[in-house]
Amino acid sequence: MKILDFLSPETILTELKSGDKKGVLEELTLPIAKITGIEHKELFRVLIEREHLGSTGIGNGIGIPHGKLKNLPSLILGLGLSRKGIDFDALDGKPTHIFFLLLTPEKSTDLHLKLLARISKILKEEGFKEKILNSPDRDEVVRLIQGIDQEF
Repeated sequence: MKILDFLSPETILTELKSGDKKGVLEELTLPIAKITGIEHKELFRVLIEREHLGSTGIGNGIGIPHGKLKNLPSLILGLGLSRKGIDFDALDGKPTHIFFLLLTPEKSTDLHLKLLARISKILKEEGFKEKILNSPDRDEVVRLIQGIDQEF
């Protein structure tokens, strides 16, 4: 399973503007709404409901907001970078800089868990977080993910 099988360049935002959790979720869902045809409000609602169960800010500058939708035809990923970092209620209390947004069809638990594990694994890879955070544009982000996708 490769991350780029699910991450479209259009869903990579290298300069998130928002300064809070809700704003970041809004920003990250806009390109996904455009690609999937699912109403932006619905995508946002699913993510906010999930955040109420517990923060998806896992710490070390990383957030993996995720949710399931019954009318989503296939899994889709988004990625966002906040250079200054935002308070995403991370487990370690530190600002979050890298966001992988994961939306899956309601009945695809296995794929959902596999992709969450894969994302977590690559973000633990030495130096990868710094490289992706310092990427000047989405083309560089894609190249970096392509490179690490080859390694695993």
